Amino acid sequence: MLMRFTCFLGSVLVAALPLLASAQQLTVAAAASLTNAFSELAPKFETGKPGVTLRFNFAASGVLLQQIAQGAPVDVLASADQVTVTRGIEQKLLDADTKRDFARNTVVLVISAQSGLDVRTLADLASPSVKRIAVGKTAVVPVGRYTRESLDAARLWSTLEPKFVFADSVRQVLDYVARGEADAGFVYRTDAAIGGNKVKIALTVEGHTPVSYPVVVVSDSRNKALAGDFIAFLSTPPALEVLAKHGFGKP
Repeated sequence: MLMRFTCFLGSVLVAALPLLASAQQLTVAAAASLTNAFSELAPKFETGKPGVTLRFNFAASGVLLQQIAQGAPVDVLASADQVTVTRGIEQKLLDADTKRDFARNTVVLVISAQSGLDVRTLADLASPSVKRIAVGKTAVVPVGRYTRESLDAARLWSTLEPKFVFADSVRQVLDYVARGEADAGFVYRTDAAIGGNKVKIALTVEGHTPVSYPVVVVSDSRNKALAGDFIAFLSTPPALEVLAKHGFGKP
């Protein structure tokens, strides 16, 4: 009886080998602002790639690059800025030949919906009624760099700096404002849209580098062909439809 069971188990394992061999996991490190859009895109990509599973790691773009530099097993990086990808290419961490721009965004200033603040210009942030302003860490969070560019252009960075509460990602900026832990914060329009009735957009922020999202294959990826397929997928109608639904513009 035991011998029959052993033979049966062996037959099952042999039959399953082709399925196991075809199973692949593609790891995509993506900017925090892409969380909702990419999560919705995943099943659409997987449907066209039987046996393939997408695994995401969402965080600030600069943090993701640091993880790749430290050896994290990542196949694709989708960043919220060009600076991070340029650094990665210069460090030989990313394959320059695979880089593509796939989306655009806009920086906005949001305020707590419960605050009752009347903020119509960046200069209004200097008012004593505005006590805490959430800003992404400029070293690793792209929206933080865009914010600094805008405030530098308006000659307000130094004036407002004592009020800054620095965040680890754009989503953390949004959370600070939504929870009332900051009176105002700089986020992308796509993030403001998911803030619901807890935040409201005070103004569109100008004076910064255009917000462009590049995607690129990681140099040490073991799934480069599949990684290239994912990058190509981001330019297809189904992917563009999802990105547009979440507020992203075309590159």
